[in-house]
Amino acid sequence: MASLDNGSAMASFTTIPEFYQDKCVFITGATGFMGKALLEKLLRSCPDIRRVYILIRPKKGKEVSQRLEELLNSEIFQKLNKENNDFRSKIVLITGDIVHDNLGMSEQDEQTLIDEVSVVFHSAATVRFDEELKLSVEMNVLGVYRVIQLLKKMKHLEAFLHVSTAYANCHKRTVEEHIYDPPIHPHKLLDAVGWMESDVLQILTPKMIGDRPNTYTYTKSIAEYLVKEECANIPTAIFRPSIVCATWSDPIEGWIDNYNGPTGIMASLGTGVLRVMRGDRHAISDIIPVDMACSMMIATAWYTGTHRSKEMKVFNCTTGSINSLTWGDMEDYTRQYSMKNPFNTVTRVPSLMFTKCVFWHDINVLFNQVLPSYLLDMYMWSTGKKPIFRKLEDRLRKATAILDYFTNKDWEFKSDNLDMLLAVMSPGDRKTFNFDPRSISWPRYIEAYCLGIKCYVMKEELAELPKARTTLKRLQRLSFATNTLVIIIVWRILINRVSIARSMWNFLLHWVVKFFNCLPKIAKIT
Repeated sequence: MASLDNGSAMASFTTIPEFYQDKCVFITGATGFMGKALLEKLLRSCPDIRRVYILIRPKKGKEVSQRLEELLNSEIFQKLNKENNDFRSKIVLITGDIVHDNLGMSEQDEQTLIDEVSVVFHSAATVRFDEELKLSVEMNVLGVYRVIQLLKKMKHLEAFLHVSTAYANCHKRTVEEHIYDPPIHPHKLLDAVGWMESDVLQILTPKMIGDRPNTYTYTKSIAEYLVKEECANIPTAIFRPSIVCATWSDPIEGWIDNYNGPTGIMASLGTGVLRVMRGDRHAISDIIPVDMACSMMIATAWYTGTHRSKEMKVFNCTTGSINSLTWGDMEDYTRQYSMKNPFNTVTRVPSLMFTKCVFWHDINVLFNQVLPSYLLDMYMWSTGKKPIFRKLEDRLRKATAILDYFTNKDWEFKSDNLDMLLAVMSPGDRKTFNFDPRSISWPRYIEAYCLGIKCYVMKEELAELPKARTTLKRLQRLSFATNTLVIIIVWRILINRVSIARSMWNFLLHWVVKFFNCLPKIAKIT
């Protein structure tokens, strides 16, 4: 059973850096997008932290030491490298994997964590929406259970923060800051997954997840209840971020390292490949910058460790109810700044339409995406290059279909605990660990986000912007000429084949000629 040393009981007025002073922290998921930002923020803003243990597994033939080096060479660590290049000495690598018993750690590493760690951030998970149920349960539920078994052995644990998602209960339109009953008891699900074959589970998945859109939200909701049951005597908080995207300002603007979620939409819009999506322009796109999410994670663990709450608290980290951005806003801003700072790989003039009508969506996909992809591939083939656009369009269509559920709906996420947390923080902490959504300017954020995609994801140089702008202007002229030609051809066909169109054309020409004949008479009168 985890216990709190009397000597480590902290007063409620302790600042956040003081709370982490001389403490050891354990992070799972440190190589992920949020994990990188969390690790960097802890080391930079809590400089007196003693050690940070991070769990890393071998992946794709890479040793864990190589993965750690790649993590620390990420652009988000540039500022920390300049301010304190000795920060690496505080990072301790733990080889392991949440899909294995005892997290796949050696006995020595496990004992070190038991003896030294005071704060635990568990963010390791599969975030793929279309993940097979067996693997999703293995990582998002059983992985949580394995972490909790380690927590119960820790001698000095003061705070455990479990990272969930605001969409864990997306079958409800209003999401309160409390733990909801799961669709199935966690241990029953673990038992079933333990003996069922993957192909059987795959067949049963739609019935099992019910009114939830995917295995990700399904397993995340079950994991929350598991934490509630298993961590009753552990100082625990559940943290629910919404759609975590590029940094707002800390340590740099617009940092992003993946194509997940809105990033893929924005990149595809900016290159001109994505033309239409199913969605409601007026629905809220609940985006939270990753630096704000990580600052709130650090503050939440501080609050959990310094305030003895009788109930396990849930913190919704969202923007929609405080400073909202709609999908239509995101589309407009992305198109605006993709025109201002175009991608080198732009193939068509950026333009995206959201529609709730399935038929109109499918028609536009056919004529605005599928057919142009064939034409672009024919051009690639004719110039001796490998055709790529048809496969790209197919992958893009499947990826956006997964997001349909979220772009067509609105949710109200209650955020009382976010405001409470800001209220109990000192002015200095509120400045250093800013997570107030009211401070975000969405036009400025989307502009930095687009530049971040260009620089950090697509690896394009800003020095190449003049060339990209020239390419975009050429595409604009080509688009105007093509659209004009299409209109002329369609109109000629109509007036030749449809009598009503021909009559309207003759009527219009008659009045135009009559108007110009009257101009000399009007000039004499005036």
